[in-house]
Amino acid sequence: MLIATLAIVAGFFLLIWGADHFVEGAAALARNLGVPPLIVGLTIVGMGTSAPELLVSGMAAAQGNAGLGIGNAIGSNITNIGLVLGATALIVPLRVNSRLLRKEMPVLLLAMFFAWLLLADGHLQRLEGVLLLLALAAVLVWMAFTARRAATREPLANELELPPSMPTQRAAGTFLIGLIVLLGGSKALVWGAVDIAHRLGVSDLVIGLTIVAFGTSLPELAASIVSARKGEPDIAVGNVIGSNLFNVLGVLGLPGLIAPGRLPHGVVDRDFPLMVGMTLLLFLFAFSFRGKERIINRLEGGILLALFLGYEIWIYFSL
Repeated sequence: MLIATLAIVAGFFLLIWGADHFVEGAAALARNLGVPPLIVGLTIVGMGTSAPELLVSGMAAAQGNAGLGIGNAIGSNITNIGLVLGATALIVPLRVNSRLLRKEMPVLLLAMFFAWLLLADGHLQRLEGVLLLLALAAVLVWMAFTARRAATREPLANELELPPSMPTQRAAGTFLIGLIVLLGGSKALVWGAVDIAHRLGVSDLVIGLTIVAFGTSLPELAASIVSARKGEPDIAVGNVIGSNLFNVLGVLGLPGLIAPGRLPHGVVDRDFPLMVGMTLLLFLFAFSFRGKERIINRLEGGILLALFLGYEIWIYFSL
């Protein structure tokens, strides 16, 4: 048990370190190859905080533990809304006034309902995994098109601080090192999580929903708190919305593509409805029907955090 716990802790640190270097190297390489900064911001930088979830989900599915990857996707979204935004709003109330952000939130809801419709039969088949990944590609294209047409600083990619430029050779080395560390960290994390799940007699899904989801959401928590304290609340909220889009379409789609099969018990009737419900609640807290800025205050942040803690307690007593 001790070795498995150390593997999980080491895996978390390696994932965070690897994701930072992977994004830096990939972004610099893309810009050196002539890719517009806008596209770099929306894709490479945008998916940077979701890289740990993507790698863990893919690695878990490849090793026959698809439940851990599915739980990681759903649990990370619940953690991002309840813990990340809830805790951030408790520290610094979040002002939301970006027009593009108000467009992305309905897209996130549509993506979740689309995924829920595909999973309603209790199975995640390869075709459904492909459809989720294609939907992610379509969302990225839409975001790029929308951001390109905007004339102000509304695009989320323009507000994200791009990594510094570097020579192509150094960028390639940084990219490869980051990727190798990401793969190693995800492998260590999956091995440790599966080992603890088996020793405790709980399912891979539960470990994915709790321990793994919390660990892989640490980059979002750090990024959101830093952004909010710097007076850039749109980035804090947009970071979570973008990450959740990647999770529900990309991270959830990978297990279907790699290891299709029946969904673990509780996904369709417990975990997915809660994720959708918390997203709807975030939408109500953040959206202004009058077109003015809206503040997610400390009370609302406390409600989101309380829902997250209640869910964790619910999972514990349902073991």
